[in-house]
Amino acid sequence: MQDSPVIDQGKANAFLAVGRIVVVGASDDAKNFGFPICQALIEHGIQTVAVHPQAPSSGGAPCYPDLASVPGTIDGVIVMVSKERSAEVVSQSIGLGIRRIWLFKGSGPGAVSREALQLCEDHGVDVIAGACPLMFLGPVRGVHRLHRTFRRTNRSLTKATSG
Repeated sequence: MQDSPVIDQGKANAFLAVGRIVVVGASDDAKNFGFPICQALIEHGIQTVAVHPQAPSSGGAPCYPDLASVPGTIDGVIVMVSKERSAEVVSQSIGLGIRRIWLFKGSGPGAVSREALQLCEDHGVDVIAGACPLMFLGPVRGVHRLHRTFRRTNRSLTKATSG
């Protein structure tokens, strides 16, 4: 099992179209990349909920302390915590019956860990591992477009079969 499997752009696009998405690790902290992820999802019309154990809000919306506290249906989870904590979030997601998980990775270490990937595999969870959602929310611009192009060039990202 690779730490960062090849990303299927079609699966990434399908994840972002799934419905209500929770971003675990989002807050109003400008140093926290979860905030711009939440904002971009919301700007694209995606129902988005933030989870952070200490933050009261993200972008003016309330943050819930954990996944179990989020009311309503959760269709997918974007994990924006360290790889040392990602398996815990994946385990909580699985326990709540969530079948779609995105393990974030930008330019830093990200949330991808062997343990988190193994949990997803063992429980039949659809996982996007090792990419930033901003590479897929069109129109893709700036560093995200460059990152997507680089990932296609090194063959760690497939092209979408449609669009």
